[in-house]
Amino acid sequence: MIILGIDPGLATMGYGAIEYDRGNFAVIDYGVVTTPKDCTLPNRLLQLEDGVTELISTFKPDNIAIEELFFSKNITTGIPVAEARGVILLTAVKQLGDEVYEYTPNQIKQAITGYGGADKMQMQHMIQALLRLKSIPRPDDAADALAVAVCHAQTSRFAPSFKVT
Repeated sequence: MIILGIDPGLATMGYGAIEYDRGNFAVIDYGVVTTPKDCTLPNRLLQLEDGVTELISTFKPDNIAIEELFFSKNITTGIPVAEARGVILLTAVKQLGDEVYEYTPNQIKQAITGYGGADKMQMQHMIQALLRLKSIPRPDDAADALAVAVCHAQTSRFAPSFKVT
């Protein structure tokens, strides 16, 4: 099964594509889609849509897993990210139908480390170990997207509970 994990963001959207087969992981690719700050919001959202469409076309995932948003401080700064996430979700569902799933940050941490309060460094080291990578994936957004994909693989037997549609 090919899983595309996405860490939503307006300026930087992380992605991680993995293949999962009977408990074994293989990294296909990971990276980021960026949008320039000097573009208008609608143009940045359009660039994200194009980016997600290209990722789906390139990797042909069986499932897409997307991190849900969590606001702990300033919700105003989260609004553009929420708009970006909406475009990402819409594009994913249009392209892949009902094989789109969402996970909260705590669910992802629990699936990767066994502890829902794990910090970023713990998560990065576990992703490096689980995926047998020589180094921690960079940038952080790509590492987070790989974690979303691995979370989906780890919890796939419960997948219907996390479906978007």
